Amino acid sequence: MQFVTNSLGRLVPTHVNGREAMPFAGCGQTPPKGRKAGPPIRQGADYRNKLLPSLEAAVEAAGLRNGSVVSFHHHLRNGDFILNQVMGIIARMGLRDIVVAPSALFPCHEPLCDHIRSGVVSHIEGSMNGPVGKLCTVGGFAKTAILRSHGGRYRAIQDGDLHIDAAFITAPTADPHGNATGDRGRSACGPLGFALADSLYADWVTVITDSLEPFPVHPWMIEGGNVDRVVQVEAIGDPAQIVSGTTRVAEEPDRVMIAELAARVVRESGLMEAPDFSFQAGAGGMSLKFVEFVGRHMRDKGVKATFARGGSTQLLVDLLHEGLLGCILDGQSFDLAGVRSLRENANHVATNPFVSYNDHSKGCFAPRVKASVLGATEIDFDFNVNVNTHSDGWLLHGIGGFTDAADAEITIITAPLTRKIHSIVVPRVHTVTAPGETIDVLVTDHGVAVNPRRRDLLERLAGKDLPLVSMEDLHRKAMELTGGHQTRAETEEEVVAVVEYRDGTLIDTVRKLKL
Repeated sequence: MQFVTNSLGRLVPTHVNGREAMPFAGCGQTPPKGRKAGPPIRQGADYRNKLLPSLEAAVEAAGLRNGSVVSFHHHLRNGDFILNQVMGIIARMGLRDIVVAPSALFPCHEPLCDHIRSGVVSHIEGSMNGPVGKLCTVGGFAKTAILRSHGGRYRAIQDGDLHIDAAFITAPTADPHGNATGDRGRSACGPLGFALADSLYADWVTVITDSLEPFPVHPWMIEGGNVDRVVQVEAIGDPAQIVSGTTRVAEEPDRVMIAELAARVVRESGLMEAPDFSFQAGAGGMSLKFVEFVGRHMRDKGVKATFARGGSTQLLVDLLHEGLLGCILDGQSFDLAGVRSLRENANHVATNPFVSYNDHSKGCFAPRVKASVLGATEIDFDFNVNVNTHSDGWLLHGIGGFTDAADAEITIITAPLTRKIHSIVVPRVHTVTAPGETIDVLVTDHGVAVNPRRRDLLERLAGKDLPLVSMEDLHRKAMELTGGHQTRAETEEEVVAVVEYRDGTLIDTVRKLKL
């Protein structure tokens, strides 16, 4: 590989898997060019009967060959059955060097590791988690993995950087024409928006369902006019693992303190008084507690949010029913209450990465979010954030919507200052996922650090009885708490993965871990 230095001082390759790559030059500094990609034009008369008798028949009909790119979506989360089943069929067909392009992976997808070791799969493009990420970290892939955010994945498919030969879209409910929805059926999972780009741009699209209903299924999250074949299987997933019945709100004192401080930052920033106030938070314990506190502040002030960006949860649904939210704009459901609300409430709206996160569009709504609350594994003195690797160098997490959601007016990172013996504040993160220019505030259990770039925010928060500190202060405190321990991963020269920023440029690399 040949390397160049990007604007963050990180060495990134000029080519990845034989394709030219661009270094990250700063947010908004690499304008897009060209035109959108497109799938082959098909003859409508050939699609009067799309039903196939088995999943094996559906995989064979896709016309796969060695080196093909196959894609999957993750709305079924850790309950997904289909990715492993499809890849098992592909392995039995004797195919090699398949590229797997999931919107996300979960622990249930560990069988992919065997296909990677055997040469059935060459590498992953999209997202990785624990088992597959561990294998990547030690150089287990034949080619370089490419990590993309949710919006970055849509952009890559739309722009032609990621050409999908065959998309396999699991749908809780579908009709024989291929119209599909996720808001009902025995495996209901909520929105199906992460599969939208796959349905629009893949050469061949298969919808797989365990609840086949008469035409027309609506509202159609996936449109039958984009679908080649439909197959009904016994089960697409384990409903107990697709979504949890309840999501646990953080009650540990330090986590509660962090959530409360984050909500106070939002309140004292003046955002709540804005007529278009909105916010986004995830489904982790601290994020849920943050939503609780934000709800209290909105009641106290007599204000409401125009919308909240989901992942939907019971807490967001409760705020919607109370009238504190105008609507929920939902990318995925994190619990059963979110699924039910999406089905029953007109102001609970299913969204997709095109309208919410795609940087190469005529305006995704990510910048319209006033406050976004996110987590991290590391953050450095320049506010660069790492969510992919840990300080010890292991690649264990995908990007998800992190870099897309960081486009909010105020992006807040919430994290305990230390995890075990590791400081989350470091002089230089092991891997840059998001550049510091997009991160505004770090909230920890030992103080709140505001990015010096945001002098306007510093002025608004001054004198508001918030424990404002610098990143250097937080690092010194962490060194006191950990006895000066600082984990430094030792890596080899080999690049095992690259991290794309949401505009398609390379923001960093992940190198093989030296064991």
